[in-house]
Amino acid sequence: MKDSGKGGRKPRADALRNRDKLMVAAKTAFTEAGAEVSLEEIARRAGVGIGTLYRHFPTREGLLEAVYRREVEQLAVAAERLVDELPPAEALRQWMRLFADYLAPKKVIAPALAAMAGGHSELFATSSKLIRGALGLLLARGIDAEALRDDVEIEDIIQALAGVAYNVASPGWRERAYRLIDIVVAGLRPSAAGVG
Repeated sequence: MKDSGKGGRKPRADALRNRDKLMVAAKTAFTEAGAEVSLEEIARRAGVGIGTLYRHFPTREGLLEAVYRREVEQLAVAAERLVDELPPAEALRQWMRLFADYLAPKKVIAPALAAMAGGHSELFATSSKLIRGALGLLLARGIDAEALRDDVEIEDIIQALAGVAYNVASPGWRERAYRLIDIVVAGLRPSAAGVG
């Protein structure tokens, strides 16, 4: 292996793949079975041994934190990609759908992290900053393009997303969440400003 030039070695490609598989499996397992799902079950779902899991994530808390951080980072990156690929209102709609998909694991992971010793206020503050930054980018593009009302604020969208988060565990929640997102985005269009 080559030295990364920063005092450490560059991770091998198979190690990076295993880490990614573990986080994907953990997200699914936490969402389906809760934050206390066995680490052995997560390793099994990822198709790796328990030793591989512990090499990457020596503690349950470390795994929970890594999954939470990864989900939020993916939301931030998605906003940048969507504003380049889609018309502004559609970019916001698609991002809000991604956010809805993020809600199910968040409902399990965030409370589990908050309950663990050591505090995670910095993680939550960073996550909030990334989500607000993503929303700010999406809204600015939409307002600049006159595709969204110019009186829309980040807090408006956050409050709407809180409504989307309601009853995440109930059957059919994703379809209801997507329908609600469609209604919210329709109301954000400039033509909706004069309604009422």
